[in-house]
Amino acid sequence: MSMDLAKYIDHTQLKPNTTKEKIEKLVAEAKEYEFASVCVNPHWVPYCYEELKDTSVKVCTVIGFPLGATSTETKAFETKQAIKDGATEVDMVINVGELKSGNTELVKKDIEAVVNAAKGSALTKVIIETSLLTDEEKVTACQLAKEAGADFVKTSTGFSGGGATVEDIKLMRKTVGPEMGVKASGGVRDLASTQDMIEAGATRIGASAGIEIVKGQTGTSDY
Repeated sequence: MSMDLAKYIDHTQLKPNTTKEKIEKLVAEAKEYEFASVCVNPHWVPYCYEELKDTSVKVCTVIGFPLGATSTETKAFETKQAIKDGATEVDMVINVGELKSGNTELVKKDIEAVVNAAKGSALTKVIIETSLLTDEEKVTACQLAKEAGADFVKTSTGFSGGGATVEDIKLMRKTVGPEMGVKASGGVRDLASTQDMIEAGATRIGASAGIEIVKGQTGTSDY
């Protein structure tokens, strides 16, 4: 069961004070437990790629992270560079402020730019930052991500004061339908909450407590 569960987990280290030593540890753990991916900031992608290229573990990185307020052109460039460096999954943050302003066309084009930059080379996951949105806005964000051709919708960066909830995963799954991926991230720290997220419709879990999860323990990290 635990090794099957590991395939759901993006083993994550995104804090600003992350050291090389922590990245080395993350990579070693990902190899040992065969997690789906390591999820790291773009700076660490080349190192992770070199260390993991002969394994089944993917390299995932973040785009426009954590605020989502960089320009569309910057997000597209960042995506292309990350793929060039070895990433095969990119988790982009939507422009939350424009979504809340009702500028859905801009939000959709922003997502499309990343999807197009990644097309054929990397999966695109769209972080909608659920803790900052109303349910109506969550639905809109998921619809825009689906229309833009993204592969996943994702709950949270883990940096905006709230993470994944079962209710949000259910809502996101209902909105995008059965084919699209749904990633629960932020605050998922133990086996029970991970199983709850999967039962609610999550197909990927973003967590820095991946080892504790597969061992049935409780992690202490805030991501």
